[in-house]
Amino acid sequence: MNQYSIPSTGYDVFFDDTLAELGAFIRTNRYTKILILTDRNTAIHCLPVFQSAMPGFEGYDVIEVDPGEENKNIDFCVGIWKMMLDFGADRQSLMINLGGGVVTDMGGFAASTFKRGIDFVQVPTTLLSQVDASVGGKTGIDMDNVKNIIGTFAQPKAVFIAAKFLETLDNRQLVSGFAEVIKHGLIADEAFYEKVKGLDAVALSLEHIKHSVVIKNDVVTQDPFEKGLRKILNFGHTIGHAIEGYSLANDSKPLLHGEAIAVGMICEAYLAHRINGLDDDALADIIRTFRMHFPDYQYGQEIYAQLIALMKNDKKNTGHHIGFALLNKIGACDIDVFVEEGLIKESLDFYRELVG
Repeated sequence: MNQYSIPSTGYDVFFDDTLAELGAFIRTNRYTKILILTDRNTAIHCLPVFQSAMPGFEGYDVIEVDPGEENKNIDFCVGIWKMMLDFGADRQSLMINLGGGVVTDMGGFAASTFKRGIDFVQVPTTLLSQVDASVGGKTGIDMDNVKNIIGTFAQPKAVFIAAKFLETLDNRQLVSGFAEVIKHGLIADEAFYEKVKGLDAVALSLEHIKHSVVIKNDVVTQDPFEKGLRKILNFGHTIGHAIEGYSLANDSKPLLHGEAIAVGMICEAYLAHRINGLDDDALADIIRTFRMHFPDYQYGQEIYAQLIALMKNDKKNTGHHIGFALLNKIGACDIDVFVEEGLIKESLDFYRELVG
């Protein structure tokens, strides 16, 4: 993989399988303390890859947390902060977040709030975190099954994307990340959507990954604090996050983020068709694409009240109005579309009957 980078909001995103750029970054900045945050899975599968790529790098401390979205909460952050104190971290320390979206989200939050903020870098190890969670300066944790409701806007000092970490993933994790790749095409680049929609997640090339990151980066650099354009990245997420939160609380094998967002994108494509100009062919194409790649999720009408309650706590809302980003065609998306509960339930019915 050739080394190259793209500029983001005050930092660079490096595509570098060797991690040489990370080594150069560490040598240049001379931090007093370096901490690596991992989860148990990352510690087993990815930390050795990281260590082998940087044989001369030593003298760091590792903080390990339990894996899974259900552990992305304030209790685990307290544990991280306590370990940072125990290891003697000061304001000239560096946190390296080595992991998927849970690690990069929570590690960024922990670093951005410890002693009012220390430097951190992201080394995303899943497809989802490489194309989504690592870029844009959002950090966050969940509370009461509401996704990312506590967090900060805090930019990393750099992001280092190495495709070699994807070799540590099982197929389910790869497919989960593929949801965000498809979404980036749907909201901003029809040609890219057409290029990737029929691929298997394992067939994604490095250029596909880079292109997906570029799409998101173009959006977040124009609107780093989500005042306008950046909201298009939320397509599928108002309903999808509610489905994800419900599944985490109630299912023995909870949905992964991408699996839940796939459900959300079908529901929200239906809403876009009903009220935002998305035509019949586009809706049918979106349904076909997501059902080809993602498992159907079965639910009944009895969960609607719980889903609506979760949506009412969504960050995109204004007052008591539930906010959406909805496509008007494939490759273009509108923001701040507020939808009544009756129509939201109609979209949930649409999906339920589709997979029933």
